[in-house]
Amino acid sequence: MKDKLKQIIKTIGMARLIIGGLLVLVLIMAAGYGLSIADIFTNILRRYGMWGILVLAIVPGIQCGIGPNFGISLGIVCGLLASLFAIEFEMTGIAAFAFSAGVGAFLAAFVGAAYGWLLNKVKGSEMTVSTYIGYSAIAIMNIYWVSANFDSGIIKWPIGGVGVRSSVSLEGSFGGVIDGLWSFPIAGVTIPTGLILLLFAMCALIWIFFNSKTGKAMSAVGNNPTFARASGINVDKMRMLGTAISTSLAAVGIVSYASTYGFLQLYDAPLQMGFQAVAAIFIGGASPSKAKISHVLIGTFLFQGLLVAALPVANRLLAGTDISDIIRMIVQNAVIIYAITKANGGGNE
Repeated sequence: MKDKLKQIIKTIGMARLIIGGLLVLVLIMAAGYGLSIADIFTNILRRYGMWGILVLAIVPGIQCGIGPNFGISLGIVCGLLASLFAIEFEMTGIAAFAFSAGVGAFLAAFVGAAYGWLLNKVKGSEMTVSTYIGYSAIAIMNIYWVSANFDSGIIKWPIGGVGVRSSVSLEGSFGGVIDGLWSFPIAGVTIPTGLILLLFAMCALIWIFFNSKTGKAMSAVGNNPTFARASGINVDKMRMLGTAISTSLAAVGIVSYASTYGFLQLYDAPLQMGFQAVAAIFIGGASPSKAKISHVLIGTFLFQGLLVAALPVANRLLAGTDISDIIRMIVQNAVIIYAITKANGGGNE
């Protein structure tokens, strides 16, 4: 019996058992406080779709051998920049979304390839360098945001006319066009069909890629670069390709996130997104050397589910206080610390 229990824990993973158990406990407490479970699940599904592609962006980086890509901020700023151009060109609806995602991914592919080239020069220190690059990308773009000269009144600061607002509304552009597509209620829970289908479609594309000849070569590089090189695979090329795909996915992910959120969040807002994405995929069962689509789907649901459900329960538990942001940061950073520890440890349960 004891051996069987150990096997179950090993199969599921201690982290997923703990986070899953906490999620169930919080949901039970929410029901006890009279909170709407349907509303909580609606928000969980919404956040699940918002974050899914950003978490998926971590998979190619791990599979190609650069490890957890904390530098997805490069792709995020490309997606944000493309979205601003869509607003500037007065594009709306699905066309604006497609333009932002497509142009953002295109720009991110070139930026990601250059980023991959740099990581090839610092093999063994990828996680440190990617973290530095991620923070640097945000800092550099902050300089651009304060000096950018857009004509759209939605984008530019109302006073002075130069620079970009810290939060740009997507109400007249592509805000809500994906999560509101084909949405329907079930037992009070609103299913954001378009958002979930987009996530699954991107997951399917990545699955197909990694089952192709090139994808298998990339995975071989991540698993054993020495053997891959001996087999005639260009290791550096595969690492650059994986980094470019990871960065492009991040661009698509931030456009999907912003569309659902309803605003483009600029300046320092995306600073921690790379850490949150890495945390989610490690919670889902990934390791620094192996990541699968299932890790993305499970980890995103558990991570975002716990964050969404914990906040209203915390506010009821400590009535009369407004500590939702504090609780969110405690839960979020606790899981991020776990992810970083896991990455440094080089393994998984």
